[in-house]
Amino acid sequence: MKEHNPLAAAMNRDLEAGAPQLLAMLSERGRAIYFPHRGILGQTAEAKGVSINATIGTAFENDGSPLTLECMEALVNIPSDSFLYAPSFGLPKLREEWGRLLEAKNPGLRGKRFSKPVVTAALTHALSVAGYLFVDPGDEILIPDLYWDNYELVFGETYGAAFKFYNTFTGGGFDVGAFARALGEGKPGKRIVLLNFPNNPTGYTPTVGEYHALVGAIRDAAEAGNRVVVVLDDAYFGLVYEEGVARESLFSALADLHPNVLGVKLDGATKEDYVWGFRVGFITFGSAGAAESHLRTLEDKAAGAVRGTISNAPCLSQAILLRAYTDPGYAAQKQAKYETLAGRVREIKAVLGAHPEYADSFDVMPFNSGYFMCVRPKGVDLEALRKELIAGYGTGVIVLVGLVRIAFSAVPTEKIAQLFANLDAAIRKLRA
Repeated sequence: MKEHNPLAAAMNRDLEAGAPQLLAMLSERGRAIYFPHRGILGQTAEAKGVSINATIGTAFENDGSPLTLECMEALVNIPSDSFLYAPSFGLPKLREEWGRLLEAKNPGLRGKRFSKPVVTAALTHALSVAGYLFVDPGDEILIPDLYWDNYELVFGETYGAAFKFYNTFTGGGFDVGAFARALGEGKPGKRIVLLNFPNNPTGYTPTVGEYHALVGAIRDAAEAGNRVVVVLDDAYFGLVYEEGVARESLFSALADLHPNVLGVKLDGATKEDYVWGFRVGFITFGSAGAAESHLRTLEDKAAGAVRGTISNAPCLSQAILLRAYTDPGYAAQKQAKYETLAGRVREIKAVLGAHPEYADSFDVMPFNSGYFMCVRPKGVDLEALRKELIAGYGTGVIVLVGLVRIAFSAVPTEKIAQLFANLDAAIRKLRA
């Protein structure tokens, strides 16, 4: 096995001494990665503020301002230093602001210790960083059988993981029992869990009771001697439309649940703030077994993975977001956009309630949040249905294994009734 870089070795010794269970959770890549504080970046940092600085590969005007094209500067009303590189960890002020927002949106985190968020190039990259740090070839990842297909590329094809599936729904809700059984199977050891709420494709978030049951199952697995890495894909966080549904991320409970549990929260502005092209996400760590120094080590390793793959996330996007988060109109504007999506869900419920005959054509899967909902058509080939909807009804949907996914986030409220009428008519036509 290749000998680790001295910086990585020092990080690993610190974990071994104070939190060996966290070291055991890291993949071989995760053990080997480090942030190069003593390389070019470290030397550049030491030279900050000198009168003649010839350390960094950016260009400046003779007056010291960034050397940028005026036509590009005219397109954005932010300081020209936003054209420079961002640190691999992300803009410091944005990291602080996102950490503050995490506590504001998740009151259960207040007073608990968790890492500073590290900025990634949106959530898919955050998933990849998590895979880099914690997944070795052949490792099993526990996920529900209704899941986002990009997990296969990120974890399966890129990092060589295998997937262990469990049933997603039972009795109109999340099948916590199936999750607990799957998590508890086999000899104690490392467990990697991936939970995505609101879920893509189903648009489901656990109820408050299911939330606590999930936490209990994870605690039981940790107490049984398992080292549990819980990766939380919180891409659609905050978009919950019904009472009785959990409003906080599971990270609130996992951050100090048990020394053998590491919560890895992946989130970002993409869906939460409706900036899909900005490509800014975050990865945050929390564990009862981690001191501040151990959390900093995980931050360093995450930033090392960012540095080693994309160098850094876009500075321009980060600068715009930072300004937005401190804008006095931000909260009200975000609430207005939420109400648009919530109104569509109310319309879906009303349409389905007004048309009980649709139950002859399809079953509606549980949904209460996010951007999507799913139906299970009856008695038709789903690919034929998809093509018929396009050709005969001018309607596009996504076909998955046994399900049709409907992105109500993209459908105007006034067209929702027609969408379901088209779906019903196409199914009946194909069955005729």
